[in-house]
Amino acid sequence: MNNPTTTNLITSLHASEYQTVLAITGGGSQAIGRLLEVPGGSRTVLEAIVPYASAALTDWLGGAAEQSCSAQTARAMAMASWMRARSLSPETDPRQLVGVGATASLVSDRPKRGDHRVHVAVQTATSTTVTSLVLAKGERDRIAEESLAADLILLSLATECKLDTMDAPSRFAQLLKPTEQTTFSQQQAEASWTDLLLGKRQYVSYPDSSQPQAIFPGSFNPLHTGHRHIASIAAKRLACPVAYELSITNVEKPPLDFVEIEERVSGLRGETASESLDSETLVLTDAPTFRAKAVLFPGCTFVVGADTIARIADPKYYSGEAGSFDAAIELIAEQGCRFLVFGRELGGRFRTLSDIELPPALQKLCDEVTADEFREDVSSSEIRRVARLGEACV
Repeated sequence: MNNPTTTNLITSLHASEYQTVLAITGGGSQAIGRLLEVPGGSRTVLEAIVPYASAALTDWLGGAAEQSCSAQTARAMAMASWMRARSLSPETDPRQLVGVGATASLVSDRPKRGDHRVHVAVQTATSTTVTSLVLAKGERDRIAEESLAADLILLSLATECKLDTMDAPSRFAQLLKPTEQTTFSQQQAEASWTDLLLGKRQYVSYPDSSQPQAIFPGSFNPLHTGHRHIASIAAKRLACPVAYELSITNVEKPPLDFVEIEERVSGLRGETASESLDSETLVLTDAPTFRAKAVLFPGCTFVVGADTIARIADPKYYSGEAGSFDAAIELIAEQGCRFLVFGRELGGRFRTLSDIELPPALQKLCDEVTADEFREDVSSSEIRRVARLGEACV
């Protein structure tokens, strides 16, 4: 885009009611400089960060990204940016806050086997948007690819802020090679998802009915046969329906974006629709810890793996705060909650509750499912790894 077009676009951003945090890695950081070159940047930009090193990106996301340059990583960066915007501007209407995450793989001093590409995600309280562009390899130098990535970031931000972008889209299209085109996707949030994200409600059940008696928490990314088998055994063991529970928030990572929520909720609802359960079969919460879950669902049984119960007993789970473990277990017990523990692979071998040494207070709240009753070694992370390998071979 030529300079007047870019300046007009940024001027419109600065004159709007929106405030943003930007996180950009791999390329496109010129967008930050362009935003600040035009007077009024302090009204729009709350913070801009370039987590270029892998350790810096891990720190920004609260955990290692499965791929450094992907739409999923851009979305996670955008959600982290949106949460950062909330903390920096707590008095601002959350619907006026925008998180931007951009990740790129561009011309380098070393040949790259994969595509040169840019993924730009924009997160708001009501939507998650991703725009991606695969660049024609060998057609531009680094400076030209950097400039194009910055243009895409600014255009994506202005578009999501619903500003009049004037001739910017057509100007940007003129910069593309004949083989290049952007791909755009947007996930609008259900009103209840926005309420969860903003803390206006604590959970959503599908279908909407009474509180469940048994909760099976997990990320379900993806749901697999092991999950289904656990839910089936637990339902028979507890003589009640088991509800899958997905928390949109995590103790260490940014909340799930709306694309992730839609994918996982659709997978879970598709699975539970075929099950003959007479109570809610899916609960979406804002409860990342078992303390929070116990308060939400007093008297329920949590269906967990041996790895989870071992983590609950680990002082590191409580950030080293003295007395946090005792307080958490006491609260869970006071709420009348228990744990039904299934075996999982730990330290290279399959372990059940009997194989784990737990503090007595936690041990009293646990019931065991033996290896004779259940043993499966399927893991969601392995399924995702195989899927990524398959994609790489296409």
